[in-house]
Amino acid sequence: MASLLFTAAHAVLEPRQKGNYTETKNWRDSCTKATCDLKYSYWGYLPSIAANSIFAALFGISLLGFLVQAAICRKRFWGFSFAMSAGSFLEVLGYIGRIVSFSNPFNENGFLIQIVCLTIAPAFYAAAIYFCLRSIVLTFGPANSRLPATWYPRIFIPCDVVSLLLQAGGGGWASIASHSGHSAAGGNHIMQAGLAFQVLTLLIFIILASDFTFKTYSRYKKLGSAAAFDQTHNDLRRSRKFQLFLCALCFATLCIFTRSVYRVAELSEGWTGRLIKTQSYFIGLEGAIVSAGVLALNIFHPGFCFGKGWDMEKAATGGNRERKGRKWFGRKGKQSETEAERSGGSSDGEIFGEERAVREKV
Repeated sequence: MASLLFTAAHAVLEPRQKGNYTETKNWRDSCTKATCDLKYSYWGYLPSIAANSIFAALFGISLLGFLVQAAICRKRFWGFSFAMSAGSFLEVLGYIGRIVSFSNPFNENGFLIQIVCLTIAPAFYAAAIYFCLRSIVLTFGPANSRLPATWYPRIFIPCDVVSLLLQAGGGGWASIASHSGHSAAGGNHIMQAGLAFQVLTLLIFIILASDFTFKTYSRYKKLGSAAAFDQTHNDLRRSRKFQLFLCALCFATLCIFTRSVYRVAELSEGWTGRLIKTQSYFIGLEGAIVSAGVLALNIFHPGFCFGKGWDMEKAATGGNRERKGRKWFGRKGKQSETEAERSGGSSDGEIFGEERAVREKV
């Protein structure tokens, strides 16, 4: 009986899908899983309640973890904690949208929630990753980097914002166009450009980070540890937590990069392409890979893994945390000029000066 009803409804209603947005939406609103084929839903399949519930739980745990870590670490890597928390919050919302759509995949609200949230969430994760390279460069020594350490967040964070704005603007344009019965192609192209720009930014970041790694290793082999590295942070570099953090950061970066490449390929096929209509690709290249990278940074949070650097700075200032300018790990505080010179404080101006002096010496 259900199949007969579906056949009758399909014959009558299918032609209306080719009408404007209002007609298509009204047609979908009249559908249920029993009366209409899932290929006519917004998804093209039935979102998995099991997989999406697992991902929602994982990102929920991750969000709670980052909030607790931010409270414990206080101002240590607060930018990193904020960006990771924001990204995890959006991921939870996105997977809630997918879970809600399990009961009615023909309803537009759940689909829009997941499209918006899961598209822009990794931009916050990328921003958190960009925050870290500055501290890593200063830990090994600015002479090993082709760029001043402070330039990394100053270059890549604005690029991440541009990517986010392009994705949000393109999505808004596409939504307005489709709701008014016009082609959404222009908005889709802008969204695709935003994702492609995110991939390009990540690729350049990976190239610069790889170059820094290669140059650091080359100088170490040529000059030895004493000349190649900043000796202030020897204990930190040797700590197991710091080394595991570096591995986690590399892993998370590759995860976000892979996911971004997948989303560019997905959107290039349009909203009815094979990639966007195949749930297994989404589960593997979006949910699984992003959650793995995020949880890795949860476990090896830089606020904990840079702990020895924090303790060393605290000891150098006689336990006075209130210092003026930026510390090497990015914290602001109050400190007099004389104290900064005595304790090796690293405000932006001081960092540039130190880097220039080291470069001239090398």
